[in-house]
Amino acid sequence: MVVVMVAVVNRTLLRPINKILEDRDKHILGRVDDAKEMLKTREGQLAEYTSALRQARSDGYQLLERERAQAVKEKEEKVSAFKEESARRVKDEFRTTFEQEQKLRGELEGQAEQLSAMITAQIIRR
Repeated sequence: MVVVMVAVVNRTLLRPINKILEDRDKHILGRVDDAKEMLKTREGQLAEYTSALRQARSDGYQLLERERAQAVKEKEEKVSAFKEESARRVKDEFRTTFEQEQKLRGELEGQAEQLSAMITAQIIRR
């Protein structure tokens, strides 16, 4: 009788419970596997993001360096142009001053000769 009861209990109660427990374990293990797969996917995406971020930073630094070099070059060109313009102006002013000096010297020499002639004429008249 015990054997029959064990067989009946096994069929009616234990098998369905064991089936439910197996399904639950499969479901839980399936979820764990899905979670592991999602974790692997997220880690891959994180690695891609990190790599892209490093590349973007590197590109940004290179762009900044190019812009800085271009700005320095433009500054040097402007300074050089200003120096050349200043040197040209100084040279022109020096030349103009020299020409004015020569002109005034000539005028002074002419006036000195006239004064000398006037003084000589006055001395001779006396």
